[in-house]
Amino acid sequence: MKNYRYYEFVMAAFVVVLVCSNLIGPAKIAQVDWPIVGTLTFGAGVLFFPISYVFGDILTEVYGYARARKVIWAGFAGLAFASAMATIVVALPPAPFWKNQGAYEIAFGTAWRIAGASMFAYFCGEFVNSYVLARMKILTAGRWLWTRTIGSTIFGEAVDSTLFYPLAFYGSGIIPDDKLPLVMLSQFVTKVGVEVLFTPVTYWVVAALKRAEHEDYYDRKTDFNPFILKS
Repeated sequence: MKNYRYYEFVMAAFVVVLVCSNLIGPAKIAQVDWPIVGTLTFGAGVLFFPISYVFGDILTEVYGYARARKVIWAGFAGLAFASAMATIVVALPPAPFWKNQGAYEIAFGTAWRIAGASMFAYFCGEFVNSYVLARMKILTAGRWLWTRTIGSTIFGEAVDSTLFYPLAFYGSGIIPDDKLPLVMLSQFVTKVGVEVLFTPVTYWVVAALKRAEHEDYYDRKTDFNPFILKS
């Protein structure tokens, strides 16, 4: 097994961003007025989640699908643990003098339907993203990195958004059913747009890691089964 200097740090950053996207972001709905676009309303978690796809692209591009697969599973475990602990902490009876239970429930009391939908959509979307990037790297012979990072994100985010919103909100009354396609499209476009904006940063990080690790992995003989953890 080859030892890497920065693999664990990238893994830690990926998991932190992912957990933040599900704990910090979802409780707040933001609204921003843009000069040309107009008023844009979105869940604040959209600022975090696309960054996890950037890290996913970096992991697959530099270290290969098999090592990215381990990180995706680590992120899934982190999400499951954070969701379980948030449920337990919210359910604990508050002290009589503590008056913030209502606010705490709003911030961290995510319903298990939403949490489950988020974890399932994340799992499928991240693996699609990693698989598409790995296969495109072979097809492009390692050229045109931007086509892989943006192309894989389009597929991964499409899967994520298509799964998450119907599973989390269809028939719930939280978001009207006839508005779900519009919300899905808005979130998809925003997330892909963030990936495009981060392309120069992705190029810089990928180049730096490839030099430092002396690695530029091609998944020519990789087993793409998402349910195994061997490299």
